[in-house]
Amino acid sequence: MSVLGELRRLRAGRAGRAAPRRRETAIGYLFLTPWLLGVVVITAVPMLASLYLAFTDYDLIRPPEWVGLDNVVAMLNDARLANSLRVTFTYVLVSVPLLLAFALLVAVLLDRKLRGLSFYRSIFYLPSLLGSSVAIAILWRQMFGRDGLINQVLAWFGVQGPSWISNPDTALGTIILLHVWTFGTPMLIFLAGLRQIPVMYYEAAQVDGASAFQRFTRITLPLLSPIIFFNLVLQIIGAFQSFTQAYVVSGGSGGPADSTMFYTMYLYQRGFAQLDMGYASALAWVLVLIIGAFTAVNFIASRFWVFYDD
Repeated sequence: MSVLGELRRLRAGRAGRAAPRRRETAIGYLFLTPWLLGVVVITAVPMLASLYLAFTDYDLIRPPEWVGLDNVVAMLNDARLANSLRVTFTYVLVSVPLLLAFALLVAVLLDRKLRGLSFYRSIFYLPSLLGSSVAIAILWRQMFGRDGLINQVLAWFGVQGPSWISNPDTALGTIILLHVWTFGTPMLIFLAGLRQIPVMYYEAAQVDGASAFQRFTRITLPLLSPIIFFNLVLQIIGAFQSFTQAYVVSGGSGGPADSTMFYTMYLYQRGFAQLDMGYASALAWVLVLIIGAFTAVNFIASRFWVFYDD
């Protein structure tokens, strides 16, 4: 057989093998079409539209009017915006560490081969399913009201409790407690991570005389650090986007005295209550930058405290 004939045969074989691959690729993209359309229509297009509106004066009634950086300049002199940032940062920096610490504690306790482990996991996960719902937020508002369950319990001990949600000093704390109460999702992730740590590490450390605290700090935490990092990033992003709990507990006002005025709630008020959608769009993109900055800092800092078991 000539060299040219051999080359033709090889090319024909490759073309024959490539045809089924192209068909498989086309079928794959066909099944991905609904998701791709959703990403473009529901996510990408609205994001680009909001980026344009961030540089306009738009009240949802008249056409948008280009104003350049006027919305950014207005932010620098917005006292309520500064307060919402303070409230949101306080909420994130307090609630996220508390939630992760509590979730890890419960996961460690559940990792002790308890009977009925599936039942306990379901019970502890239930608040995560309900915690972001309007019904639970309403229940929370009733519990921490002046005549709510918390004050009724305190009354048994002769303590006259205040209306926790109506006091600027305690209103934010009640929402932080509500967030910590929804610890189920990170708890399950921690529990899955704990199950992946080889038991022989603990046995060897115990033989060497390591205490329970030393085994936890020298074995559990380092080997669990990738899971801690994963939960930390997710919880920070979620905490910055919190809205429902604060909106319902405060009655949509962000009160008392703007003590629960989260950034997302202020964005909602400017966009849908005051019909200042241009300014609200600018606020939304600032929130994207804030979340992106926190995420980037976490990834940079993870080099110093996250350890991967090769």
